Amino acid sequence: MELTSINVGTALRLGDTLTGICKEPHPGPVELTQLGLKDDAICDEKYHGGVDQAIYIYGGTDYAYWKSEHDLDLEPGTFGDNLTIAQLSSLTVSVGDRLQIGGVLLEATAPRIPCATLGRRMDDPKFPVAFRRSQRCGFYCRVLNPGGLTAGSEVRYEPNNAEDPLSIVEMFELYYESNPTRESLQKALAAPIAVRDRERFQTKLDNLRV
Repeated sequence: MELTSINVGTALRLGDTLTGICKEPHPGPVELTQLGLKDDAICDEKYHGGVDQAIYIYGGTDYAYWKSEHDLDLEPGTFGDNLTIAQLSSLTVSVGDRLQIGGVLLEATAPRIPCATLGRRMDDPKFPVAFRRSQRCGFYCRVLNPGGLTAGSEVRYEPNNAEDPLSIVEMFELYYESNPTRESLQKALAAPIAVRDRERFQTKLDNLRV
């Protein structure tokens, strides 16, 4: 795999929303800390950023899907992805999988859930629905080892060794499940998921026990 693009955003207003979703490629080196890329704008800290969602990754295979299935020729960073990685697909990643890029080590923690801001970014209020149906959600990572990143670097993918790993798509679908099972929630909570989702799923599990 290869790090195709490093994408950094500045705060811009889309409609009435101030957002960092509009990102531009930077060849690097770009410094990555435990809270994300240096100078990358994070505007809505309730839903974005933090140590468990420090970096958002989207795969080149996922971008190819939008070209082949929807005739959308999209540039890296279109969806607000910080890192665009060739030969990577959201459909095959599990929570806890790791990516080694030089001295940087990342761990997958959560899917990206589409919102109205994505629709504004795409100038199509219905686009979040297409994004949800595609399951090509990309994923957030925590930064286990920070350091510098440069476009064109090799990416080494390391699947986690869990007996029954929680896939990113499985977690993505669980987010939308109105009546989740106890087993599905327990499986999610047993994985190294992002803290925001842990709180959400724990609340759902607690409600099942009432």
